[in-house]
Amino acid sequence: MSLHIVVLMGGWSSERAVSLVSGAGVADALESLGHRVTRIDMGRDVALRIAEAAPDLVFNALHGTPGEDGSVQGMLDLMGIPYTHSGLATSVIAIDKQLTKHELVPAGIPMPEGVVVASESLYQGDPIPRPFVLKPVNEGSSVGVAIVTEGGNYGNPIARDSEGPWQHFDKLLAEPFIRGRELTVAVLGDEALAVTELKPKSGFYDYDAKYTDGLTDHVCPAEIPDDVAERALALALAAHRKLGCRGASRSDFRWDDNKGIDGLFLLEVNTQPGMTPLSLVPEQGRYRGLAYAELVQRIVEEAL
Repeated sequence: MSLHIVVLMGGWSSERAVSLVSGAGVADALESLGHRVTRIDMGRDVALRIAEAAPDLVFNALHGTPGEDGSVQGMLDLMGIPYTHSGLATSVIAIDKQLTKHELVPAGIPMPEGVVVASESLYQGDPIPRPFVLKPVNEGSSVGVAIVTEGGNYGNPIARDSEGPWQHFDKLLAEPFIRGRELTVAVLGDEALAVTELKPKSGFYDYDAKYTDGLTDHVCPAEIPDDVAERALALALAAHRKLGCRGASRSDFRWDDNKGIDGLFLLEVNTQPGMTPLSLVPEQGRYRGLAYAELVQRIVEEAL
């Protein structure tokens, strides 16, 4: 069945550039499948432009706020237009790392303990023992993440003039740093696809490492013990279901390989995972025999 689909991309979040690449790939794939596509780079007049297009469906290819935090989802709900990926309530919870903990930890999903702190307080002392991680409460793609160590160059306490997320966000989430390895699992519909290990060639898996070709090696499937892989798949699917995710999601983990299966911790669930050539959901889809266009079609079908 041929549909008229608006692909919503771009916007004004810190992840705008990646969203434009995701949206272009999705739009090309939809056209290759015979759908009529209207591309919209989201501006403040987005509701009017979508209303004028009058699509059968909106493919949400936005990353970060306001496309991933429930704002766009609420707008489309009011307009009565179906859309891909997760709905309003799920998006509000999943974009907020602390709300996600409140939802998932009581359900038995292991996550690092965290505390939300005022950035100003960091100039007086550490909120938890070092090493620890500081990250914005409601940003994705490792935007604004800092690892604070004993021998780091931020100062002790953190210096006001040291570049870091404390200069850009009023509040931050502080979590214990988990040594070990970076794993990720994509869920499509009601199926966990695979486990990928991410090996940044320097530093950690931050925004640049995610979206710059050649900075990170992807090992898919991850070369890890079977019980750890099975646990990661099960936890990703459980988180997807518990949060009420739709379409595709991606769960990111840290695994302390000195502790076996007990060293596996979920860090966050991404409800609008990237669809770029370097993105992990298309990569795991290919591993499972799904071409990019088939993956896009599956997401569309679930939205309908």
